[in-house]
Amino acid sequence: MISPLIPQQLNAQPCLLLNWGQVPYSQAWEIQQKLVQERRDKPDLPDVLILLEHPPVYTLGLGAKLEFLKFDPSQTGPELHRVERGGEVTYHCPGQLVGYPILNLRRHQQDLHWYLRQLEEVLLRVLEVCGLKGSRVPGMTGVWVDGCKVGAIGIKVSRWITMHGFALNVCPDLAGFGQIVPCGIPDRPVGSLEQFIPGIEVDRVRAIVAAEFAEVFGVEIVRSNV
Repeated sequence: MISPLIPQQLNAQPCLLLNWGQVPYSQAWEIQQKLVQERRDKPDLPDVLILLEHPPVYTLGLGAKLEFLKFDPSQTGPELHRVERGGEVTYHCPGQLVGYPILNLRRHQQDLHWYLRQLEEVLLRVLEVCGLKGSRVPGMTGVWVDGCKVGAIGIKVSRWITMHGFALNVCPDLAGFGQIVPCGIPDRPVGSLEQFIPGIEVDRVRAIVAAEFAEVFGVEIVRSNV
């Protein structure tokens, strides 16, 4: 696998990269909200890209239907959060690389459909670098390889500041997806890069994601310890 350098773009705006390990969902959610609020108050603050993994957790979009859960959310069971992103239920777990871009779309393009397609483009380019042929499915959001959904996207945009983002299944235990109808799509299986590239690990994909994100959004990645 190729691990590209972060491209340096002429006159590109900086984007802080917060490259974390495994972080509880509620903690990452709180950090996102803080970063978004800071950028509402001070729009000149730089964009941010958070890359991390989560312990096992299910999340529901703002208007997601409980019928897509195969367990009783009123009973003690899997960790579950209803959050302000769009989309239906999804599952996060170790082995899945999650990206949370906190972008001011006034610097980019004030168009939500454009933004969704750009996130898909990032994932498609990552797959290409890994030697895989990814694809879109008309009328749906996300990326697929050989009919299996390997990348999911769910966003929230407020005053043109983005939060939530994308999840790329690198080498997760896919069993957890069996407890839901992923993204409310019953007839399309969930897959992972590991099914096509045995032995692949999340840390080998992080640099590729950061590089392709920089290229697609025209930013300069600046590593940060914040």
